[in-house]
Amino acid sequence: MATPSASDAIVVTGLGALTPIGHSVDAFWTHLLAGTSGARRITKFDTTDFRTEIACEVRDFDPEDHGIDFKSARRQDLFSQYALAVAREALRDADLAPDDLPEEERNQFGVVFGTGIGGGTMFMEQAEVNYERGPRRISPFFVPMMISNMAAGLIAMEYGLGGPNHCTVSACASGNDAIADGLMLLKQGQADRMLVGGTEASINELCLGGFGAMRALSTRNDDPQTASRPFDVDRDGFVAGEGAGALILERREAAEARGARIYAELCGFGKSNDAHHYAAPDPEGKGAARAMRQALDDADVAPESVDHINLHATSTPAGDPVETSAVKRVFGEHAYAINCSATKSMTGHLLGAAGAIEAVATVLAVVNDEVPPTINTETLDDGCDLDYTLHESKQRPVNVALANAFGFGGHNTTLAFRKVEG
Repeated sequence: MATPSASDAIVVTGLGALTPIGHSVDAFWTHLLAGTSGARRITKFDTTDFRTEIACEVRDFDPEDHGIDFKSARRQDLFSQYALAVAREALRDADLAPDDLPEEERNQFGVVFGTGIGGGTMFMEQAEVNYERGPRRISPFFVPMMISNMAAGLIAMEYGLGGPNHCTVSACASGNDAIADGLMLLKQGQADRMLVGGTEASINELCLGGFGAMRALSTRNDDPQTASRPFDVDRDGFVAGEGAGALILERREAAEARGARIYAELCGFGKSNDAHHYAAPDPEGKGAARAMRQALDDADVAPESVDHINLHATSTPAGDPVETSAVKRVFGEHAYAINCSATKSMTGHLLGAAGAIEAVATVLAVVNDEVPPTINTETLDDGCDLDYTLHESKQRPVNVALANAFGFGGHNTTLAFRKVEG
């Protein structure tokens, strides 16, 4: 495979983050490096009858702080508001004001935003209205507020972006899939710029009740801040999270021509499916390994060049050792020289937004040559023997990094990022 020229490279020029540990990219990164846990007791609903009473909520979110007026907010589900918030930050970070762009440039500016569940809270609330008061009392905004593609649609409407626009829905791989789709659209010449990411706002009775019924969630209710403990022998499930992340992608040549700050190159991706089970990973990690290998091939990167992996690492009994095994399958002995991170130990699992905020974290690791820690892990489980960067961040060269995202349905998507010199 020929190495692409610098002018062909797709680079990241803007970032946005809204997370349980920070409402901006700077706050998110600061708290990641500090090892801050976002897990608390749930405040969004009464947890009296729930096995799990903890989550990583986005607290103190005010739409008006993110440019969303009160009237508009009333007609938007929270997952769309989160998406609009990070889109605004990413555009400002990239020094792009769509209103100042000519129409032909806005028509070449696309949006792909992923979500695993979409307007789940709106769905639950309006189902209750239908049951208690009848179909004539259902909100006329129910469908446009609930459907998963509306986050991408609203971003386009807000900024007049007429380029390719769609939503990826592939469970917990949705955010990575949105970023990969943006990369493909740029490489195919379907767009000149892409705003990509993922969003989720699913801390509600129905979603938490459903995950609880699957026994997928941690029940460490007496100590929520240590509940997400990837690779630990005592882990007992994931901690649900919410929020959003966004990246601006464009060609390096165009970014340099307008004097944009370039964070890193998005140099490849890999996709696969376990073809095994609707919720459990393939026990040998074959699908996860294929996704990582394909990302390396797409980026034309040798396995020995990888310095850091942001692991999917949800803190579930089945998932963590399988991902560890997959990394060793792909990298062999070099696996032990890679600094891995399980940032869900701090943010919880943001489902369809997980890949997006973890891509932001991966880009920042490349930029700053610093790997975020994995917190809460005290005793490694059998077979979990990689360098997970436990307890404290580590400064080291990070020239190439991968970000993994795996989802129910067997979906696996890995992104590859590379440092940009000069």
